[in-house]
This record gives sequence, C-alpha cells and structure tokens, in this order.
Amino acid sequence: MSTPTEAVRDKLMADNNDEYQRLHEEHGRYAAELELLENKPFLNDQEKLEEVRLKKLKLRLKDQMAALLKSGMTAA
Repeated sequence: MSTPTEAVRDKLMADNNDEYQRLHEEHGRYAAELELLENKPFLNDQEKLEEVRLKKLKLRLKDQMAALLKSGMTAA
C-alpha cells in the first residue's frame, strides 16, 4: 500500500510531468557521480569539494521535488 506522497509521486511520473521527471533524472545523475566519489578510498581536495557540491545539488533537487509533491497533494 502506497502512502499519499508515493501516490502523488507516481502520478507525476505517470502523467509525464516534465519538471518532476527532469528533477528526478538530474538527482539520479548527481547520485551516481557522488557514488563514484564515495567509492574511492581517498579523495583529493578537488574531489572533496566536488563531493560537497554534489550533495548540495542533490539536496536542492530533493527540495524542489518535495515542493512539487506538496503542491500535487494540495491540488488533489
């Protein structure tokens, strides 16, 4: 059984909501890049900065997706 949030997210994906899908895909790309960095045994200074940058970008996108979900829940 899905939660109301999951139902709205599934509806946004099923309805081909371009903005939500773009944010979701971009979030996935940042997650993949971050995973590559996190799998390294040692990060140089530039890689550490990139790790922080990617985490901030992912968080920003997550907040934007959450806002779309919230607006979808209030519209339903």
